[in-house]
Amino acid sequence: MIRVILPHHLRTLARVGPEVSLEVEGPVTQRSVLDALEARYPMLRGTIRDHVSQQRRPFLRFFACKEDLSHESPDSPLPEAVAEGTEPFLVLGAIAGG
Repeated sequence: MIRVILPHHLRTLARVGPEVSLEVEGPVTQRSVLDALEARYPMLRGTIRDHVSQQRRPFLRFFACKEDLSHESPDSPLPEAVAEGTEPFLVLGAIAGG
C-alpha cells in the first residue's frame, strides 16, 4: 500500500483524513500514484495535475523521503521506502504572498 498525504484543501474536497492508502499496479512512480489517487477520488482530477497536459499544478509540490520530487520525471521510480509503504508520498500546497 502506498501512503499519500494531502494538503488540507484537497482533503476537504476528497472528504478524507490527512493520509490515504492506495494500491498501485506496476512500478511506483509519481504518475502511477497520482493515477491511482485520481481513480479512487475522481473529484481530485484536475486539482493536482492539469487535465490535458498532466503537468503538476504550479502551487503544488511533491516530496518523499525528505526530497523535493516536484521537478523529477513523472515516470521515475519513487524511493523504495515509498513503494514499501514505510514513507509517505507528500503533496504539499506552496505558500505564496508578499
